[in-house]
Amino acid sequence: MSNKISLSSNILVSYASQIYVTAIGIVMVPVYIKYMGIEAYGLVGFFVMLQGFFQLMDMGLLPTMARETARFHGGATDALSYRRLVRALEGVFLVVALVGGSALFVASGYIATDWLHSSHLPISEVKAAVQLMAVIIALRWMCGLYRGAISGSERLVWLGKYNSVIATGRFIAVLPVLMFIGVTPTIFFSFQFGVEVLELTGLMFYAYRLLPRIPKDQRLPWDWAPIKPLLKFSLTIAFTSSVWVLASQTDKLVLSKILPLAEYAYFTLAVMAAGGVILLIGPVTGSIMPTMVRMEAEGNQAGLIKVYFTATQLVAVISSVTSITLAYCAEPLLFAWTGNETIAHDAAPILTLYAFGNGIVAMAGFPYLLQYAKGNLRLHLIGNALFIILLLPAIIWSASQYGGVGAGYVWLTLNLLIFFTWVPYLHTKFLPGMSMKWLGKDVLLIYIAPLFAGYYLKQFMHFSGGRLLQLFSVFLFALLLLIASAISSTIFWEKIHSLKGRIYEK
Repeated sequence: MSNKISLSSNILVSYASQIYVTAIGIVMVPVYIKYMGIEAYGLVGFFVMLQGFFQLMDMGLLPTMARETARFHGGATDALSYRRLVRALEGVFLVVALVGGSALFVASGYIATDWLHSSHLPISEVKAAVQLMAVIIALRWMCGLYRGAISGSERLVWLGKYNSVIATGRFIAVLPVLMFIGVTPTIFFSFQFGVEVLELTGLMFYAYRLLPRIPKDQRLPWDWAPIKPLLKFSLTIAFTSSVWVLASQTDKLVLSKILPLAEYAYFTLAVMAAGGVILLIGPVTGSIMPTMVRMEAEGNQAGLIKVYFTATQLVAVISSVTSITLAYCAEPLLFAWTGNETIAHDAAPILTLYAFGNGIVAMAGFPYLLQYAKGNLRLHLIGNALFIILLLPAIIWSASQYGGVGAGYVWLTLNLLIFFTWVPYLHTKFLPGMSMKWLGKDVLLIYIAPLFAGYYLKQFMHFSGGRLLQLFSVFLFALLLLIASAISSTIFWEKIHSLKGRIYEK
């Protein structure tokens, strides 16, 4: 019973922490824009993109750290071998942090003068901000190693609370600095540097408390050997994560070179808002993965298929309502969020395209759950490789020619192509005979109802007035779409019939 309570506490605190960190990050965006200006916020968007690309140097070692820590606590390896692995990974992470951070620091002059396009910020200010970004990213990279050791030790309650405290410092405590000291990017990133030093110190201290003791006379020299047996596992994960980084960050990289910083900020805001579709489905897909793995191991194919189809309909309802609401109500939603009509008008077309695209991504990723449960990721890797081969040149060309809107059209078009070609092919391999049922009954039927309902609602609803009134209108719009989507789901009617049956029995 105690293990179940501990597991429940870990899950609850982790989700609460994730929601809190995400929420304050979103809420504080208009505050930053108000005090710093839209160009300076463009630098914040550039900073977030750089962090994403830094993950390409991960080589799968972050999840490997968490996995090997869990294996040690499960008795699969001894204390000395585990400590040697930690020391080896510390060396690799430190080298990557120094090389990557130094390269970005050295390139700061080129980035400030030739890559980013600022109209109002001095070049010296932009260069200093990029130099601070380089140091902060290197420190955050090191934080990942110790965070992996802590999560692998199942100290998720402590980690969730600590992440919340750091996020409060990062997003909220900076506000008095902006109000009373200064609003330049250098001041903003200098504060973020201080928070990052505190974060790394706390994570390192706590991780070392959890490491097993070894005899005082036993030395731990750095050695590559403990990492070699883990490379196959880590590189497989690295490829998959690298594909997602390239897919999700390439448009941001290209546009940071093409667009003025102010327009780049609009693009960043739109993509951030569209990311809400993926965030909302994460808890559903994450929770059913272990269930499907267990059912596959038990040979319970009927149960596995039932879970798969049920989860498909649930995610289809969530993602259809979210993506269609974001797409149809892009401008009033952005205005309610930022309070800036110019930002709302300029970012709305990009949000519409990325919201529709992310709605497709939510469903196109479902066959991965089947492949994961069956332990066969070969086609998943091939599909990701094909997607990147198509995406990169298309994004680079369209973003160069048509800016953020062009990138949005490519994102939507390619995901539609994958959904209607590659996904059915995967289902013929892993779900023979049921592909059309999944596509038609469990996805398209649920999407079509809110799509048409939203189109006609848009003709009659008037989004006007203040921010709160427009936010309420968007909420009402989403609620009506939820009703249209839910009644298109067979799960909804099954629940209704079940409820009626229980009523009649009484």
